[in-house]
Amino acid sequence: MSWLSSMQLNSMEDLLLDQLQDLYDAEQRLVQALPKLAKAASDEALKAAFQNHLHETKNQVTRLEKAFQSLGKAAEAKTCEAMKGLVAEGQEVINAKGDNSVKDAALIAAAQRVEHYEIAAYGSARTFAQRLGNHNVAQLLDQTLTEEKSADEKLTQLAESRINVEAVLAR
Repeated sequence: MSWLSSMQLNSMEDLLLDQLQDLYDAEQRLVQALPKLAKAASDEALKAAFQNHLHETKNQVTRLEKAFQSLGKAAEAKTCEAMKGLVAEGQEVINAKGDNSVKDAALIAAAQRVEHYEIAAYGSARTFAQRLGNHNVAQLLDQTLTEEKSADEKLTQLAESRINVEAVLAR
């Protein structure tokens, strides 16, 4: 696995710290991206969902800073290449032309890719913290994991109840 070659992962503590640094960068990228998604959305409920998640994401950044503090480490980001790519894909949708309802469906798809990445990343980091017996960090990560799952469910509900239906009719 060449992408791991420059890392030093000699302990689970190293791995947890690496994951937190990755998440810290990812969340900071989302703080920048979510206002753009909200502005691009034409559906008011979708716009509100993005704005609400922006507020949650800012709190998640603070929660990660508390996790670093609990570990006795400085809050430090390492480039999250995955989120960098997901945000770039979202920007492509923002820049797209076409029917508003189809574009809203595409915005949801892009946002759900982000949520699924975060669910996987927070779930792994939480498990590492639990295994290390760091219950404070595990609790902080679990709180964010719950929020990410909820955001994903809200997006699914918006898509299935209205937005995808409208997008299909946009022929």
